[in-house]
Amino acid sequence: MSFFSTRGESCVTASQAILHGLAPDGGLYVPAMFPAVPMQRISSFCEWDYPTRAVSILKRYLEDFSIPEIEQAVRAAYSAERFDTPEIAPVKQIDDATWVLELFHGPTLAFKDMALQLLPHLIRMSAQKNGENREISILVATSGDTGKAALEGFRDVPGTSCTVFYPLDGVSDVQKLQMVTTGGSNTHVIAVEGNFDDAQTGVKELFASEAFREQMNARGKTLSSANSINFGRLVPQIVYYFSAYADLVNSHAIAPGDPVNFCVPTGNFGDILAGYYARNMGLPVNKLICASNRNNVLTDFFSSGIYSTHRTFFKTMSPSMDILVSSNLERLLYEAADRDGALVKTWMEQLKECGSYSIGEQRRDWMLDVFWGDCADNKDTLAEIRRRFREDHYLMDPHTAVGGHVLRQYRLAANDSTPTVLLATASPYKFAADVLRGIAGPDAAEGKDAFACSEELEKLTGIPMPAQVKALKELPVRHKAVCKRDAMGEAVLKEFE
Repeated sequence: MSFFSTRGESCVTASQAILHGLAPDGGLYVPAMFPAVPMQRISSFCEWDYPTRAVSILKRYLEDFSIPEIEQAVRAAYSAERFDTPEIAPVKQIDDATWVLELFHGPTLAFKDMALQLLPHLIRMSAQKNGENREISILVATSGDTGKAALEGFRDVPGTSCTVFYPLDGVSDVQKLQMVTTGGSNTHVIAVEGNFDDAQTGVKELFASEAFREQMNARGKTLSSANSINFGRLVPQIVYYFSAYADLVNSHAIAPGDPVNFCVPTGNFGDILAGYYARNMGLPVNKLICASNRNNVLTDFFSSGIYSTHRTFFKTMSPSMDILVSSNLERLLYEAADRDGALVKTWMEQLKECGSYSIGEQRRDWMLDVFWGDCADNKDTLAEIRRRFREDHYLMDPHTAVGGHVLRQYRLAANDSTPTVLLATASPYKFAADVLRGIAGPDAAEGKDAFACSEELEKLTGIPMPAQVKALKELPVRHKAVCKRDAMGEAVLKEFE
C-alpha cells in the first residue's frame, strides 16, 4: 500500500513513512485507502489474543513487511515482561451502558505504550528495508506521557537514539520523574522553557530545517519521529478499537454488528483518529466522542468549523491534553477535503501565518456525522473522579475523568443509550495528587509530594500502587538539560558531543 502526504507532494511505502515520520512538505502520511475488515473477520477476533488481533490489523497497512516480521515485532512488544495483564488492553464494565478500555498496563502506565512498545521494532525493520545505515535519531515532543513511553521503547535499541523535549512546568511530578530518571546509553531528555505547543512546533521546525539535517548527517544520524505524526504510532492504536469491540461481543454486551460509541480524551487527536480509521475499515462505530479539557480548541472546532489558536493556554490537571495545535487533526482534514492536499496545505499555512482557518459549514457537518465534542474544566474533572469512585468504585486519572464527564454531557444532549467504551489513558497513580483531591477533598494533598499522595491513595482505595511509581523514589536524576524554545537544535547537538 502507498502512503500520501496530507499536503499532496509525496508518495512512499509503509516502511518509508515509518522511517521518516514526517513528509518533506511538512505533511503527515496517510494510507492510500482504508482496508476493509468484514464483520465475519471481526467476529473471529473474539477467539484471538491481543497480539494475534494486532497482526491481523497491521498486515493490512504494512504491506512491505512480511507477516513473520510483523508477528516478531508484535510478540516482542506485547509480552508478559512488558504488560502486567495478559489481556494487554482489558475492557471493564463500570455501569449499565459504559465500559472502560484500560490502556495503561504497559511499562510507563499510559496508553502511549500501546504504540511505542511496537514502534522501535518497526523503525529498525524499516531502516533495514531502505538501506539506511545511519543511526536513527528519534526526536519527540511530549505533553507528558509520550516522552517516557518513547524513551522506554527506544532505550538501548541498537542503531537508534531518542531525544525527548517536554515543557518545563507542564507535566506532572511523576511524569517528569519518569523521564529524567530514564537509563540507557542512547536516551536524552531536555526541558523546554514554554508549553507543549512550543516543544511540538520546535520539533517540526527541526524536521523541516535542511541545515539541522545536514548537521545531524555529519554526525552519522538521520531524523525520525515517535510522535503521533508518525504513521507507525497511529496504526497500532487502531488495533485496540477492534480488540475492545471483540471483548464486548465475548462478554455478551453486544452482538456482532451492533453499533458502539467510543469516548476519547484527546489533545493531539491521534487516539481518536485511530478510532475513525477503525470505523472506515468497517468497525461498527456509531459516534466518536471527542473529550477536551479547558484547552477546548477541538470542541470549538467541531462546533464552528473554525480552528483558532487565538486563545489563552491553560495548565490543567490533565496536562497530556494541554495542547492548542492538534497535529493529527490534519489527517482528518485530508478526508474532509476529499483528499485534496493543496487545500489542506492552504489551511495549514493559514494556521501558521494567521493562527486560524475555516473549513466551512458543509465540511463541519460532514464531521459531525461521526464526531461529537465537548470539554471539562478542573472542577468537572475532580467531580467525575469523585463520582466514579463513590458510585462504581472505579479510580480514574484526570484525563479519563475528562472523558467521563464529556460522556455524561453527550448522553444528556443526544439521548443516546448506545453501549459506549471510554478510553482510560493513564494510571491514576501518575497523577496521584489530583486524584487524591478528587476522592478525599481539596486539602487532601496539601504538603504531600507525589509519593506521599500515592501512599495515601493506596490506603484510601485499596488499589495497589504500581511498582513503576514505587521505584521512582530511589532512581537518580540523570537528565537535567533545559533550553529555550529557539535553541532546541543546539540542545540536541550538544547532547551528541
